[in-house]
Amino acid sequence: MSQDNASLLIELGTEELPPKALDELAAAFATGVCEGLARRGVAADVAGAKTYCSPRRLAVLVPGVAAQQPVQKSEVLGPYLNIGLDANGAPTPALAGFAAKNGVAVEQLQRVADAKGERFVARSEKPGQPTSALLSDIVTEALKALPIPKPMRWGDHDYAFVRPAHWLVMLHGATVVDGEVLGLASGRISRGHRFHHPQPVHVADADSWLDSLRAAKVLADPAERRERVREEVARAAKETGGVPRLSEALREEIANLTEWPVAIACAFEREFLTVPQEALVTTMETNQKFVPVFDGEGRLTERFIGVANIESKDPAEIRKGYERVIRPRFADAKFFWDEDLKAKLSANQEALKNVTYQQALGSVWDKSVRVAELARVIGNRVGVDAGLATHAAALSKCDLMTRMVGEFPELQGVMGRYYATANGENAEVAQALDEFYRPRYAGDAIAQGRVGQVLAVAERIDTLAGIFAVGLKPSGNKDPFALRRAALGLARTLIEAPLALDLPAQFAEALAALPESALASGLPKGKDGKPPVLDAGARRDQLARELYDFVLDRLRGYYADRGLSGEAFEAVRALEPADLSDFDQRLRAVVEFAALPESQSLAAANKRIGNILRQAGATASGTVDETLLEAGAERELAAALAAAQTDAAPLIAARDYVGLLKRLASLREPVDRYFTDVMVMAEDEKVRANRLALLAGLRSLFLRVADVSLLPSG
Repeated sequence: MSQDNASLLIELGTEELPPKALDELAAAFATGVCEGLARRGVAADVAGAKTYCSPRRLAVLVPGVAAQQPVQKSEVLGPYLNIGLDANGAPTPALAGFAAKNGVAVEQLQRVADAKGERFVARSEKPGQPTSALLSDIVTEALKALPIPKPMRWGDHDYAFVRPAHWLVMLHGATVVDGEVLGLASGRISRGHRFHHPQPVHVADADSWLDSLRAAKVLADPAERRERVREEVARAAKETGGVPRLSEALREEIANLTEWPVAIACAFEREFLTVPQEALVTTMETNQKFVPVFDGEGRLTERFIGVANIESKDPAEIRKGYERVIRPRFADAKFFWDEDLKAKLSANQEALKNVTYQQALGSVWDKSVRVAELARVIGNRVGVDAGLATHAAALSKCDLMTRMVGEFPELQGVMGRYYATANGENAEVAQALDEFYRPRYAGDAIAQGRVGQVLAVAERIDTLAGIFAVGLKPSGNKDPFALRRAALGLARTLIEAPLALDLPAQFAEALAALPESALASGLPKGKDGKPPVLDAGARRDQLARELYDFVLDRLRGYYADRGLSGEAFEAVRALEPADLSDFDQRLRAVVEFAALPESQSLAAANKRIGNILRQAGATASGTVDETLLEAGAERELAAALAAAQTDAAPLIAARDYVGLLKRLASLREPVDRYFTDVMVMAEDEKVRANRLALLAGLRSLFLRVADVSLLPSG
């Protein structure tokens, strides 16, 4: 290799790679190559490494790669002196064996000291290898480490990869790095676009590779390809007169399916627009990778955009192909819609009895009944029409039995809303059938309608209670019932709606509705292989506690993402507010309090008070006897506390936690003087008890909001 510190290019050409995994595979490949260089001590600008990929290739370009390893130093620790030398100072067989194993004479061994004493060490140096001699192993290791769940074999080879591999380019600057990977000998010959440039592409050097492929109608830079997809769709959209909806996920998938994207405006028959637009959009985006086009008011039009992997001389033929392939999918959707409308949505309730939700929890119908009762109770408690909430719950699973949802499962809820509307159901009920699934994913909004919010809460409470009861709560990375997402969705709905609800009590009611057989099925078996005798009451109490803690654990991350401190969260959690909307108000008040200059001093005082009261035990209770108060700091604090208690009452009643904590911040000076001037643990038993009662009153006032002793105290 003639150049030092030249760019290194590795390109592996393959059959078409899976588009949804392409970016991850390319990133992992680049990381593997960079880490392989670093492990071998080869100098390289790994921070400037570029990841490239297209449907038929994975590649990485690493700038500034040295042509050779530095000198390789080795240090092997040997036996301690008391083992390596005998009583006369002569080498023992153990030392002689160590020296022979490391290829040195005993006299060449050096000594090093550690905490246990002095020991022998074998040190050696050898010249570094050329990078070219290391590269095949580096690339092979990087490929083996790729996240490929099911690698495939081809021909009669022993090796496997995600797709058959066809060419390998390894260049250090302008020099070919000789090597073999996956049975392919390296070279400087790449391949261009399958149709536009079927002839080989000669790559002069690593830095010109990207331009060479671009000239061969291949955009190997995924960012450049995604931008071209956006530009092409925007260009084609002008022909339609509408607004394209190109999501980031769809843009990435189209980019990973094409090497030279070209957008083509297409159209379908207007009669298909009688089908709910979500169904048409789903089949366009999910099945065909087409871009739907909407009018200015957000209604789907009969125009759509396909993105081809070819710059055709006759785009009309490609347009016809796209229009032909979409027609049967739309015809199916229209058939499902028309057929489903022949019966009312409620007619599907009976069929739910034949669909198992979970073996111990019964059918989907059984779950619907439980959710309906919870929705009735919750609706009454939060001031929402219980009749509407109950009816919405009864209909909430019925769209699962429709032909449309059977074909497009991702449309559950959406189709429920459409069918309910077509059946003349109450508008709030119809809206709730769609909204109660929200939030469907991270960043999604909660249900906006009050009936939908109640149904969302009832659905998730029943799900959490039931799955916890049968012993299938999440463990590690396993969460097959998506309970973590359900818990966060429940918490977000209660907080963001907001809905004032006693969550532990609501969990208890949900658990009470479960059959005892379900509660028993979740109990671990004893050593004899038999489950313990069920104490239903104790089991429900335990599960309600676990469920409440599980929801709060999800909330910690929710607030951390919004920049609220963990200390503030724990300060509120210590009080275990049953109402999560109240929890939220307290937390935000504590965060505001923590920003005040008085907060650290009062946090430290509360921590000190807590320790004193714990040590005092049962004596830390009772009322304050004013006759036992000493003049000065003690009477000042008692008077300040009494005034604060009077002022606090209306603030507590109004849940004005910000106002309350700001009022309590004014206690800083009398509290500081009290601890400076007063000995709490006085020798006189009555005086001591009186002082403890004063401190207990002070601490209990702060505990009306949170345990501020858990805040930073400087």
